[in-house]
Amino acid sequence: MVKINYFKLILSIVICQLAGIIGSFFTVSSVSTWFLTLNKPFFNPPSWLFGPVWITLYLLMGISLYLIWNSYNKSSRLAISFFSIQLVLNSLWSILFFGLKNPLLAFIEIIILWIFILLTIIFSHKKSKTSAYLLIPYILWVTFAAILNFSIFYLN
Repeated sequence: MVKINYFKLILSIVICQLAGIIGSFFTVSSVSTWFLTLNKPFFNPPSWLFGPVWITLYLLMGISLYLIWNSYNKSSRLAISFFSIQLVLNSLWSILFFGLKNPLLAFIEIIILWIFILLTIIFSHKKSKTSAYLLIPYILWVTFAAILNFSIFYLN
């Protein structure tokens, strides 16, 4: 039976949720102002959907991080490094898109984010298949977000 390290689990989840909180500082003020003025594609979800989706994704990311960290050894370094980079890039996207109001720069950045999520999945899979599988909804949502981001850039 695998022993759960609750401290590491909670810390992993909190770290990921903090990335969302950092991004939300830039999102909240623009969603009700600048973002409303943009032309959006027909498939743009309602604004209320983003919060619950991201909270869920950050929870899954936190559990994924925990699974890698809890079985940490030398080979885990790359997985944790890629995870850390993608987490920073995740917050950076909100700064670029909502803070700087720059959909083009945000689109370029989200492509880089997507690559680092993929690298995280590949390298975490070597440590924990479950860890990698937990990131699949995340990469799918970021794929959708990238398409949405490009569409907003194109329409404006």
